[in-house]
Amino acid sequence: MKAVPDLPKHPKPLGPYSHCVVANGFVFISGQTPLVSGGKPGEWAAADAGGQTRQCLRNVASILEELGLGMSAVVKTTVFLADPKDFAAMNEAYKEFFPEDPPARSPARIGTELPGLRVVIEAVAVYEPRAEG
Repeated sequence: MKAVPDLPKHPKPLGPYSHCVVANGFVFISGQTPLVSGGKPGEWAAADAGGQTRQCLRNVASILEELGLGMSAVVKTTVFLADPKDFAAMNEAYKEFFPEDPPARSPARIGTELPGLRVVIEAVAVYEPRAEG
């Protein structure tokens, strides 16, 4: 079973992809850039890797919130870095969002070059919708 949920609070995708897909009890979240809601492409929330990490994870949290989930539902992330030297700064910001029992994580290099883009984060979460009361 696969569904692409409507995310009215999240900006529309900038290309032919979905921000998230729910399938077989999981939420697959596309790579989130450090774009602030309502921002224009390339207007990153911060210039540094730590600030960009925080905004990417805020965007992940926003998607999960619209689905009735929190960051504790995240079981796996992939963090894409433009420069591996940014790993320490990314790691410091990342642990603010996962202070206990962090998800599995893999680092990788960003496959495209966009001016100023330092971090992109994708995530997989367990989908356990809240019961309607």
